[in-house]
Amino acid sequence: MTSKMNVFLSWVIDALLGAYLAACLVFVILPAFFETDVVSGTVAPWLVATVAAVFLVASVTNRASLGRLFLTGTFADSPGARTITQHLGWCTLVFSVLAGWIVTDVSISEFFSGEGLAGAGRIFGALVTPSTDIVGEALYAMVVTIFTALLATLASIPIAFVLAFLAASNIMTASPAERLVYSVVRALLNITRSMEPIIWAIIFSVWVGIGPFAGMLALVVHTIASLTKLYSEQIENIADGPIEAIEATGASRLQVLWYAVVPQCVLPYLSFTVYRWDINVRMATIIGFVGGGGIGTLLTQYQGLAKYHEVGTLVIIITAVVWLLDVISARIRSVLK
Repeated sequence: MTSKMNVFLSWVIDALLGAYLAACLVFVILPAFFETDVVSGTVAPWLVATVAAVFLVASVTNRASLGRLFLTGTFADSPGARTITQHLGWCTLVFSVLAGWIVTDVSISEFFSGEGLAGAGRIFGALVTPSTDIVGEALYAMVVTIFTALLATLASIPIAFVLAFLAASNIMTASPAERLVYSVVRALLNITRSMEPIIWAIIFSVWVGIGPFAGMLALVVHTIASLTKLYSEQIENIADGPIEAIEATGASRLQVLWYAVVPQCVLPYLSFTVYRWDINVRMATIIGFVGGGGIGTLLTQYQGLAKYHEVGTLVIIITAVVWLLDVISARIRSVLK
C-alpha cells in the first residue's frame, strides 16, 4: 500500500473514529446517565459531524492520528502528538466499554437476584438429572450430526483444493489477468466466510427444506471458504527451491504445481482438514437450531417444551461426543506433524 493511500485511509479512520465517539456519547452514554435525551434530535447529527470534522482536521494537520498509528505504527509528527493520540486511544476504549455495558443491559443485581438464582437452580438441577427415555433418539440425532459434518468436509476438500491455487498470491502473479482472478477469488472468499454457517443454514432451509441436507450445504459453503484460505496461506509459505528446480526441467505450469507445490502442502492440508471436521461437528450442532437437522434440532424442540431433563441428556451426549472427537482430532493432527 502506497504512502498516499495510507495517509488518505488514516484521515478516513480518524473521521469515523470521531463520529463514533460522539455518537456513543450523544446517543448512548448521556441518555443513560441522565435518563433523557440531553441533545435534541435535530442537533445530535450536527454534533456528531462536527466532532468528526475536528478529528479529521487534527489528522490532516498532523496534530494527532489514531488512524496513522493503526496503519503504520507511528505517531503524528507534531509535538505532543504521542500524548494526544494515547489519550484518544484510552477515550475510545472507555467509551466503548461504557456504551457496550449500557447497550447490552448488563445488570449485576439481576444476575444475583433471588428469583434468578432460584430459576437457575431449577434448570441446572434438571440438567444434572437427565432422562434416559430419549437416549436412543438422541444417539441417532448425534450420528446424523457427525455425518453431516463429515460429508460437508469431504465435499469441500476438492473445491477448496482447486480454489487455493487461485487464491495464493505467489501463484497468481504471472499476468494482470491472474492478479484480477486472485483479487476476485479472495473477495468472494472473504464475503462467504464472513457469513456464519447459521446464516447459510437459514438460507438453505428455505431453499431445500428443513433437515440435515440444509445443514450440510450450509457447512459446505463455509468450509470451502475457510479451507481455501488455510490452503492458500500454506501455498504462500512454501519454499521456492523445489519450484525453481522443476521449472528448470522445462515442466509446464500444471506440472510445477503438482510436483513442486502439492508435495509441500499435503501434510498441512490433512491437518487443516481434520481440524475443520472437528469444527464442523460443533457447528452442525448449532445450525440445528435453525433447521439444520441433527441433535441441534432435537435440542431446540425439547428446550422449547421446557423439558430440561431431556435437554440434560442431549447436553451430556453432545459434550461427550465433542470431547471424544476433539481428542481424536488432536491425536491425528499430532501424528501428521
